[in-house]
Amino acid sequence: MKVTLITVGKIKEKYLKDAIAEYSKRLSKYCKLEILEVADEKTPDCASPAVEEQIRQKEGERILKLVKDDAYVITLEIGGNLLDSVAFSQKIETLGIQGSSHITFIIGGSIGLGKEVLQRSNFALSFSKMTFPHQLMRVILLEQIYRGYRIMAGEPYHK
Repeated sequence: MKVTLITVGKIKEKYLKDAIAEYSKRLSKYCKLEILEVADEKTPDCASPAVEEQIRQKEGERILKLVKDDAYVITLEIGGNLLDSVAFSQKIETLGIQGSSHITFIIGGSIGLGKEVLQRSNFALSFSKMTFPHQLMRVILLEQIYRGYRIMAGEPYHK
């Protein structure tokens, strides 16, 4: 299976880069992983809703250029479906069984995802009702994908 992460913005912090590299290495045993970054737009302080929408639209255009037609798209959204680790693992496994060989996860920028990206989504996933920095979400998502593959393989994992 191929797993693609499309994310807005670059990772600057070394500790996050190190964690991403570690989970990328671990995942290489289970899937072909690709991480694609698109440029983020500068968001002015106290931006109006119209300006925020323009920013989401610009970032969304960049994201959608990278989404393959055959990909099953999972967007990370605060209002998405909450799954525990076992259910998340089962979701990935079921997609593979149903013939989806390419899953694309999309992590938006600091103000979220645009309408067009949300419309392209096949499944909205939430990790919490809390808001997390999108850079940190990349690490959390990779860890959960890794955990999901370990669960599928019947290998031990921490509960």
